[in-house]
Amino acid sequence: MLNSAYDGILYLSRDNVETICQEIDSVAVIRDVFRMHGSGQTVLPDEAYLTWRNEHDESVRSLNMPGYLGGELQAAGTKIINSNIANPTRGLPRASGITVLYDTNSARVMCIMEGAYISSLRTASVTALAMDLLRPAHMECFALIGSGVLAQMHVKLLVERFPDLRAVRLYDIDPGRVEAFSAACQPFLYEHDVALHVASTAEDAIRPAQIIVPATTTIEGYIRYAWLQPGALLVNISLDDPLPEVVFKATSVIIDDWNLVSEDPRRLIGRMFRQKQVVGPGESVDLQAGQRRIDAELGDIVTGAKMGRRQEGDIILVNPFGLAIEDVALASHVYRVAVQRHLGTWLPR
Repeated sequence: MLNSAYDGILYLSRDNVETICQEIDSVAVIRDVFRMHGSGQTVLPDEAYLTWRNEHDESVRSLNMPGYLGGELQAAGTKIINSNIANPTRGLPRASGITVLYDTNSARVMCIMEGAYISSLRTASVTALAMDLLRPAHMECFALIGSGVLAQMHVKLLVERFPDLRAVRLYDIDPGRVEAFSAACQPFLYEHDVALHVASTAEDAIRPAQIIVPATTTIEGYIRYAWLQPGALLVNISLDDPLPEVVFKATSVIIDDWNLVSEDPRRLIGRMFRQKQVVGPGESVDLQAGQRRIDAELGDIVTGAKMGRRQEGDIILVNPFGLAIEDVALASHVYRVAVQRHLGTWLPR
Protein backbone atom coordinates (compact mmCIF):
# COMPACT_ATOMS: atom_id res chain seq x y z
CA MET A 1 0.00 0.00 0.00
CA LEU A 2 1.26 3.48 -0.86
CA ASN A 3 0.62 6.04 1.83
CA SER A 4 2.29 8.83 3.77
CA ALA A 5 1.92 10.68 7.03
CA TYR A 6 1.40 13.88 5.03
CA ASP A 7 -2.08 14.16 3.55
CA GLY A 8 -1.04 15.63 0.24
CA ILE A 9 0.18 14.54 -3.18
CA LEU A 10 3.92 14.08 -3.67
CA TYR A 11 5.31 15.49 -6.92
CA LEU A 12 8.63 14.08 -8.18
CA SER A 13 10.48 15.90 -10.94
CA ARG A 14 12.64 14.34 -13.62
CA ASP A 15 15.75 15.06 -11.51
CA ASN A 16 14.15 13.38 -8.49
CA VAL A 17 13.21 10.30 -10.54
CA GLU A 18 16.62 9.97 -12.19
CA THR A 19 18.45 10.33 -8.88
CA ILE A 20 16.36 7.70 -7.14
CA CYS A 21 16.49 5.25 -10.05
CA GLN A 22 20.27 5.02 -9.67
CA GLU A 23 19.59 3.22 -6.37
CA ILE A 24 17.07 0.72 -7.82
CA ASP A 25 17.85 -2.54 -9.62
CA SER A 26 15.33 -1.93 -12.39
CA VAL A 27 15.88 -5.33 -14.03
CA ALA A 28 15.14 -7.13 -10.75
CA VAL A 29 11.95 -5.06 -10.42
CA ILE A 30 10.88 -5.99 -13.96
CA ARG A 31 11.63 -9.67 -13.31
CA ASP A 32 9.31 -9.49 -10.28
CA VAL A 33 6.65 -7.83 -12.43
CA PHE A 34 6.70 -10.72 -14.90
CA ARG A 35 6.76 -13.27 -12.09
CA MET A 36 3.61 -11.68 -10.65
CA HIS A 37 2.04 -11.27 -14.08
CA GLY A 38 2.80 -14.89 -14.96
CA SER A 39 1.22 -16.10 -11.72
CA GLY A 40 -1.97 -14.03 -11.99
CA GLN A 41 -1.20 -11.34 -9.41
CA THR A 42 -1.75 -8.34 -11.68
CA VAL A 43 -4.61 -6.48 -13.33
CA LEU A 44 -3.82 -5.01 -16.74
CA PRO A 45 -6.68 -3.34 -18.63
CA ASP A 46 -6.49 -2.32 -22.26
CA GLU A 47 -4.74 0.95 -22.95
CA ALA A 48 -6.72 4.05 -23.90
CA TYR A 49 -5.33 5.35 -27.19
CA LEU A 50 -6.17 8.93 -28.18
CA THR A 51 -4.89 10.40 -31.44
CA TRP A 52 -5.59 13.61 -33.35
CA ARG A 53 -4.16 15.89 -36.04
CA ASN A 54 -2.60 19.08 -34.70
CA GLU A 55 -2.55 22.50 -36.38
CA HIS A 56 0.51 21.42 -38.41
CA ASP A 57 -1.43 18.38 -39.69
CA GLU A 58 0.84 16.06 -37.69
CA SER A 59 -0.46 12.90 -36.04
CA VAL A 60 -0.04 13.15 -32.26
CA ARG A 61 -1.12 10.69 -29.60
CA SER A 62 -1.81 10.24 -25.92
CA LEU A 63 -1.77 6.84 -24.23
CA ASN A 64 -3.26 6.16 -20.80
CA MET A 65 -2.29 2.76 -19.37
CA PRO A 66 -3.46 1.73 -15.87
CA GLY A 67 -2.23 -1.27 -13.93
CA TYR A 68 -2.36 -3.00 -10.54
CA LEU A 69 0.14 -5.36 -8.90
CA GLY A 70 -0.76 -7.43 -5.84
CA GLY A 71 1.48 -9.79 -3.92
CA GLU A 72 4.12 -8.13 -1.79
CA LEU A 73 4.17 -4.95 -3.89
CA GLN A 74 0.53 -3.78 -3.63
CA ALA A 75 0.72 -0.92 -6.11
CA ALA A 76 -1.79 0.70 -8.44
CA GLY A 77 -1.56 3.60 -10.84
CA THR A 78 -1.56 4.77 -14.40
CA LYS A 79 1.00 5.84 -16.97
CA ILE A 80 0.21 8.69 -19.35
CA ILE A 81 2.64 9.03 -22.22
CA ASN A 82 2.16 11.52 -25.06
CA SER A 83 4.19 11.88 -28.22
CA ASN A 84 4.66 13.59 -31.55
CA ILE A 85 7.45 12.33 -33.80
CA ALA A 86 7.93 15.89 -35.11
CA ASN A 87 8.78 17.25 -31.64
CA PRO A 88 12.58 16.84 -31.99
CA THR A 89 12.54 19.20 -35.01
CA ARG A 90 11.37 21.88 -32.56
CA GLY A 91 13.85 21.00 -29.84
CA LEU A 92 11.32 19.02 -27.80
CA PRO A 93 11.48 15.37 -26.67
CA ARG A 94 9.46 13.05 -28.90
CA ALA A 95 7.64 11.64 -25.84
CA SER A 96 6.73 13.01 -22.43
CA GLY A 97 4.41 11.98 -19.67
CA ILE A 98 3.62 11.33 -16.05
CA THR A 99 3.08 8.30 -13.84
CA VAL A 100 0.38 8.56 -11.19
CA LEU A 101 0.26 6.28 -8.13
CA TYR A 102 -2.81 5.52 -6.01
CA ASP A 103 -3.27 4.42 -2.44
CA THR A 104 -4.47 0.84 -2.86
CA ASN A 105 -7.01 1.10 -0.01
CA SER A 106 -8.67 4.45 -0.67
CA ALA A 107 -7.74 4.79 -4.38
CA ARG A 108 -6.72 8.40 -3.70
CA VAL A 109 -3.85 9.81 -5.74
CA MET A 110 -0.66 9.67 -3.67
CA CYS A 111 2.08 10.65 -6.11
CA ILE A 112 2.62 12.23 -9.51
CA MET A 113 6.04 11.86 -11.09
CA GLU A 114 7.71 12.59 -14.40
CA GLY A 115 7.10 9.48 -16.46
CA ALA A 116 9.32 9.54 -19.55
CA TYR A 117 12.49 8.51 -17.70
CA ILE A 118 10.78 5.54 -16.05
CA SER A 119 9.24 4.62 -19.41
CA SER A 120 12.62 4.46 -21.15
CA LEU A 121 14.26 2.70 -18.18
CA ARG A 122 11.61 -0.01 -17.99
CA THR A 123 11.84 -0.56 -21.75
CA ALA A 124 15.60 -1.10 -21.55
CA SER A 125 15.11 -3.25 -18.46
CA VAL A 126 12.74 -5.56 -20.36
CA THR A 127 15.47 -5.98 -23.00
CA ALA A 128 18.00 -6.74 -20.26
CA LEU A 129 15.64 -9.30 -18.72
CA ALA A 130 15.14 -10.91 -22.13
CA MET A 131 18.93 -11.15 -22.43
CA ASP A 132 19.19 -12.70 -18.96
CA LEU A 133 16.61 -15.32 -19.91
CA LEU A 134 17.33 -15.94 -23.60
CA ARG A 135 20.84 -14.77 -24.44
CA PRO A 136 23.13 -16.83 -26.65
CA ALA A 137 26.32 -18.20 -25.12
CA HIS A 138 28.43 -16.02 -27.42
CA MET A 139 27.44 -12.36 -27.14
CA GLU A 140 29.84 -9.57 -27.97
CA CYS A 141 28.10 -7.41 -30.59
CA PHE A 142 24.97 -5.37 -30.00
CA ALA A 143 23.07 -3.68 -32.87
CA LEU A 144 20.93 -0.61 -32.33
CA ILE A 145 18.62 0.72 -35.03
CA GLY A 146 17.70 4.25 -34.04
CA SER A 147 19.74 6.58 -31.88
CA GLY A 148 17.26 8.45 -29.71
CA VAL A 149 16.58 8.44 -25.98
CA LEU A 150 15.65 4.74 -25.88
CA ALA A 151 18.86 3.78 -27.68
CA GLN A 152 20.95 5.77 -25.21
CA MET A 153 19.20 4.15 -22.25
CA HIS A 154 19.80 0.69 -23.71
CA VAL A 155 23.50 1.34 -24.19
CA LYS A 156 24.03 2.57 -20.65
CA LEU A 157 22.06 -0.23 -19.02
CA LEU A 158 23.21 -3.16 -21.17
CA VAL A 159 26.91 -2.31 -21.39
CA GLU A 160 27.15 -2.12 -17.60
CA ARG A 161 25.12 -5.29 -17.09
CA PHE A 162 26.77 -7.46 -19.76
CA PRO A 163 30.56 -6.96 -19.72
CA ASP A 164 31.07 -9.41 -22.60
CA LEU A 165 29.54 -6.85 -24.98
CA ARG A 166 32.50 -5.37 -26.84
CA ALA A 167 30.91 -3.53 -29.77
CA VAL A 168 27.83 -1.46 -30.52
CA ARG A 169 26.77 -1.18 -34.15
CA LEU A 170 24.48 1.80 -34.74
CA TYR A 171 22.31 2.80 -37.67
CA ASP A 172 19.97 5.76 -38.00
CA ILE A 173 18.58 7.51 -41.06
CA ASP A 174 19.29 10.89 -39.43
CA PRO A 175 23.02 11.80 -39.23
CA GLY A 176 22.22 14.49 -36.69
CA ARG A 177 20.81 11.97 -34.25
CA VAL A 178 23.84 9.74 -34.75
CA GLU A 179 26.10 12.67 -33.92
CA ALA A 180 24.10 13.47 -30.78
CA PHE A 181 24.14 9.81 -29.72
CA SER A 182 27.88 9.61 -30.20
CA ALA A 183 28.47 12.76 -28.16
CA ALA A 184 26.27 11.43 -25.33
CA CYS A 185 27.51 7.83 -25.27
CA GLN A 186 31.07 7.77 -26.59
CA PRO A 187 32.74 8.69 -23.27
CA PHE A 188 30.72 6.01 -21.48
CA LEU A 189 31.54 3.39 -24.14
CA TYR A 190 35.23 4.34 -24.06
CA GLU A 191 35.26 3.95 -20.28
CA HIS A 192 33.90 0.40 -20.68
CA ASP A 193 36.20 -0.44 -23.60
CA VAL A 194 33.28 -0.88 -26.01
CA ALA A 195 33.71 0.17 -29.63
CA LEU A 196 31.03 2.18 -31.45
CA HIS A 197 30.62 1.45 -35.16
CA VAL A 198 28.26 3.61 -37.23
CA ALA A 199 26.80 1.39 -39.95
CA SER A 200 25.83 2.57 -43.43
CA THR A 201 22.63 0.48 -43.50
CA ALA A 202 20.40 -1.39 -41.08
CA GLU A 203 21.55 -4.67 -42.60
CA ASP A 204 25.18 -3.72 -42.04
CA ALA A 205 24.41 -3.04 -38.38
CA ILE A 206 22.42 -6.24 -37.81
CA ARG A 207 24.31 -9.03 -39.61
CA PRO A 208 27.37 -9.12 -37.27
CA ALA A 209 25.29 -8.75 -34.09
CA GLN A 210 24.08 -11.36 -31.64
CA ILE A 211 21.70 -8.91 -29.92
CA ILE A 212 19.53 -6.62 -32.06
CA VAL A 213 17.30 -3.85 -30.70
CA PRO A 214 15.34 -1.63 -33.10
CA ALA A 215 14.30 1.58 -31.35
CA THR A 216 12.61 3.52 -34.13
CA THR A 217 9.25 5.04 -35.01
CA THR A 218 8.90 3.43 -38.43
CA ILE A 219 5.61 1.83 -39.47
CA GLU A 220 7.20 -0.02 -42.40
CA GLY A 221 8.99 -3.31 -41.83
CA TYR A 222 12.54 -3.80 -43.14
CA ILE A 223 14.39 -6.40 -40.99
CA ARG A 224 14.75 -9.64 -42.96
CA TYR A 225 15.16 -13.06 -41.40
CA ALA A 226 18.28 -13.68 -43.49
CA TRP A 227 20.04 -10.82 -41.67
CA LEU A 228 19.87 -12.70 -38.34
CA GLN A 229 22.78 -14.99 -37.52
CA PRO A 230 22.22 -18.33 -35.75
CA GLY A 231 21.63 -17.70 -32.07
CA ALA A 232 20.55 -14.09 -32.58
CA LEU A 233 18.16 -12.45 -30.11
CA LEU A 234 16.00 -9.72 -31.62
CA VAL A 235 14.12 -7.61 -29.07
CA ASN A 236 11.62 -5.52 -31.03
CA ILE A 237 10.71 -2.63 -28.74
CA SER A 238 9.49 -0.65 -31.78
CA LEU A 239 6.33 -1.10 -33.81
CA ASP A 240 6.97 -2.71 -37.18
CA ASP A 241 10.70 -3.09 -37.80
CA PRO A 242 10.77 -6.88 -38.37
CA LEU A 243 9.04 -8.17 -41.48
CA PRO A 244 6.35 -10.88 -41.04
CA GLU A 245 8.88 -13.45 -42.31
CA VAL A 246 10.82 -13.00 -39.06
CA VAL A 247 7.72 -13.93 -37.06
CA PHE A 248 7.10 -16.98 -39.25
CA LYS A 249 10.69 -18.26 -39.34
CA ALA A 250 12.09 -17.46 -35.87
CA THR A 251 12.68 -20.50 -33.67
CA SER A 252 10.70 -18.86 -30.86
CA VAL A 253 8.47 -15.79 -30.69
CA ILE A 254 7.90 -14.46 -27.19
CA ILE A 255 5.66 -11.56 -26.19
CA ASP A 256 4.87 -9.91 -22.85
CA ASP A 257 1.05 -10.06 -22.82
CA TRP A 258 -0.94 -11.84 -25.50
CA ASN A 259 -4.20 -9.98 -24.85
CA LEU A 260 -2.62 -6.56 -25.35
CA VAL A 261 -0.45 -7.64 -28.28
CA SER A 262 -3.31 -9.32 -30.12
CA GLU A 263 -5.75 -6.46 -29.52
CA ASP A 264 -3.46 -3.78 -30.98
CA PRO A 265 -4.12 -3.30 -34.72
CA ARG A 266 -1.30 -0.77 -35.00
CA ARG A 267 1.58 -3.22 -34.44
CA LEU A 268 2.93 -6.13 -36.43
CA ILE A 269 1.73 -9.15 -34.44
CA GLY A 270 -1.68 -7.59 -33.77
CA ARG A 271 -2.18 -7.14 -37.50
CA MET A 272 -0.95 -10.67 -38.18
CA PHE A 273 -3.48 -11.94 -35.63
CA ARG A 274 -6.28 -10.17 -37.49
CA GLN A 275 -5.09 -11.77 -40.70
CA LYS A 276 -5.22 -15.17 -38.95
CA GLN A 277 -1.46 -15.65 -39.41
CA VAL A 278 -0.66 -16.13 -35.70
CA VAL A 279 -2.44 -17.72 -32.76
CA GLY A 280 -1.83 -17.16 -29.08
CA PRO A 281 0.42 -19.26 -26.85
CA GLY A 282 -2.50 -20.71 -24.89
CA GLU A 283 -4.94 -21.30 -27.72
CA SER A 284 -5.68 -25.01 -28.25
CA VAL A 285 -6.21 -24.91 -32.01
CA ASP A 286 -4.60 -26.89 -34.79
CA LEU A 287 -2.33 -24.71 -36.88
CA GLN A 288 -3.34 -24.23 -40.48
CA ALA A 289 -1.05 -23.60 -43.43
CA GLY A 290 0.42 -20.11 -43.22
CA GLN A 291 -0.02 -19.86 -39.42
CA ARG A 292 2.36 -19.98 -36.49
CA ARG A 293 1.83 -20.09 -32.76
CA ILE A 294 3.29 -17.48 -30.45
CA ASP A 295 5.49 -19.59 -28.19
CA ALA A 296 5.26 -17.92 -24.80
CA GLU A 297 4.84 -14.82 -22.71
CA LEU A 298 7.85 -13.54 -20.80
CA GLY A 299 6.06 -14.34 -17.53
CA ASP A 300 5.97 -18.00 -18.61
CA ILE A 301 9.76 -17.97 -18.96
CA VAL A 302 10.32 -16.21 -15.63
CA THR A 303 8.07 -18.63 -13.72
CA GLY A 304 9.50 -21.68 -15.51
CA ALA A 305 6.14 -22.64 -17.02
CA LYS A 306 7.74 -22.66 -20.47
CA MET A 307 11.26 -23.01 -21.81
CA GLY A 308 13.21 -20.14 -23.31
CA ARG A 309 16.23 -20.89 -25.47
CA ARG A 310 16.44 -24.57 -26.26
CA GLN A 311 19.55 -24.71 -28.47
CA GLU A 312 22.47 -22.39 -29.08
CA GLY A 313 21.49 -21.71 -32.69
CA ASP A 314 17.89 -20.73 -31.93
CA ILE A 315 16.87 -17.39 -33.42
CA ILE A 316 14.51 -15.74 -30.96
CA LEU A 317 12.18 -12.79 -31.46
CA VAL A 318 10.97 -11.03 -28.33
CA ASN A 319 8.17 -8.61 -29.19
CA PRO A 320 7.05 -6.76 -26.04
CA PHE A 321 4.01 -4.49 -26.06
CA GLY A 322 5.14 -2.51 -23.02
CA LEU A 323 3.07 -2.99 -19.88
CA ALA A 324 1.78 -0.30 -17.54
CA ILE A 325 2.46 -2.60 -14.57
CA GLU A 326 6.17 -2.19 -15.31
CA ASP A 327 5.93 1.59 -14.96
CA VAL A 328 3.72 1.34 -11.88
CA ALA A 329 6.10 -1.10 -10.20
CA LEU A 330 9.17 1.03 -10.84
CA ALA A 331 7.29 4.17 -9.81
CA SER A 332 6.19 2.55 -6.54
CA HIS A 333 9.83 1.81 -5.67
CA VAL A 334 10.77 5.39 -6.55
CA TYR A 335 7.95 6.73 -4.37
CA ARG A 336 9.02 4.71 -1.34
CA VAL A 337 12.62 5.93 -1.61
CA ALA A 338 11.44 9.51 -2.06
CA VAL A 339 9.33 9.39 1.10
CA GLN A 340 12.17 7.82 3.09
CA ARG A 341 14.66 10.45 1.90
CA HIS A 342 12.27 13.42 1.98
CA LEU A 343 12.65 14.13 -1.73
CA GLY A 344 10.13 15.86 -3.97
CA THR A 345 7.48 18.52 -3.40
CA TRP A 346 4.29 17.98 -1.44
CA LEU A 347 1.22 19.48 -3.10
CA PRO A 348 -1.95 20.27 -1.13
CA ARG A 349 -5.07 18.48 -2.28
